[in-house]
Amino acid sequence: MSAVVSIPRYPADVTAEWLSTALSGRGASVEVSGVDVVAIGTGQTGATYRVTASYAGDPGELPQTFVIKLPAQDDAVRDRVVIGYRSECSFYATVADRVQVPTPDCFYCEISDDAMDYALLLADQAPAAQGDQIAGCGEQEARLAVVALAGLHGPTWCDPFWLDVPGIAFSRPDEAGAAGMGEVAKMSADITLEKLGDRMTAEDRETFSTAMGLITPWLMTEWHRFALLHGDYRLDNLLFDPGHSWVSVVDWQTLGVGLPARDLAYFTATSLDSRLRGEIESDLVDEYHRALLGYGVTGYDRETCWRDYRLGVIQALLISALGFAFATSTERGDDMVLTMLARGCQAFRDLKTVELISR
Repeated sequence: MSAVVSIPRYPADVTAEWLSTALSGRGASVEVSGVDVVAIGTGQTGATYRVTASYAGDPGELPQTFVIKLPAQDDAVRDRVVIGYRSECSFYATVADRVQVPTPDCFYCEISDDAMDYALLLADQAPAAQGDQIAGCGEQEARLAVVALAGLHGPTWCDPFWLDVPGIAFSRPDEAGAAGMGEVAKMSADITLEKLGDRMTAEDRETFSTAMGLITPWLMTEWHRFALLHGDYRLDNLLFDPGHSWVSVVDWQTLGVGLPARDLAYFTATSLDSRLRGEIESDLVDEYHRALLGYGVTGYDRETCWRDYRLGVIQALLISALGFAFATSTERGDDMVLTMLARGCQAFRDLKTVELISR
């Protein structure tokens, strides 16, 4: 997938010479005569840039613009999130060609042994636009998202190969690992409640605390059923074309293994207004289940899928808390997490998830 070429650390390292060598790794000689590199996105855990290339000669089917992802420019941030860099590179190097989830084409993928330096050169998805996590999505986008998700879960369904893939961020925990995550979840919940204060309603605070106290037994429930998980499957990590006819899934820094419907419930619980979720979630689960069967999943009836979906909703609260508790606060970040937690708590209550977990 990649040529033997130094990994760029800063955007200034993405030169015409570098891009020529990186693209030539795909089997044909490419000469790039000039590049323009412009920052895009917020860059909280990494730095993302749009690269516009000028070619000397016919570039064939190569695009004129790319997106390149590099480590965070702040070394302190980079040190904390190297597991995410490993995870994303593992996805493009090992997983992408084995699944059917729609993702950008990858032209270059390289990471250093210590994961402090990495680079991903991806196809530019413009004019596709990122979903709006706070506003939420409509029914059409939701249907695209759940069918796309089945393209990750179906091809990896209960395949032991994925239990030992190096580089993924979250492996399937054993009892000790589940206990450890339970303690981290409780700590994250305490920090989150303190940071948000009375911006959360009393009802949501109680629901949130209850759910975070169930993480250990929750992780061991239906432990035998697993697939690869995106881990952070929500609107901010989905790109939709202007006509909302296709979706592309990005940001694979939380790749893991676990109960597949965790991704599904996390998406619906955080990315749809609670009213709309309640109206269409049964249909969305139907579409997801049909798509799974289309990928050859057997022995998994719709009733079990619905139960897994109800179980999976705790993912919405867990990931929101883990991401928020240890991150630097921003106005939009605080508003976004508050919205996600409010929707997630409502889903937890609506779906009566607490009844499914043995304490």
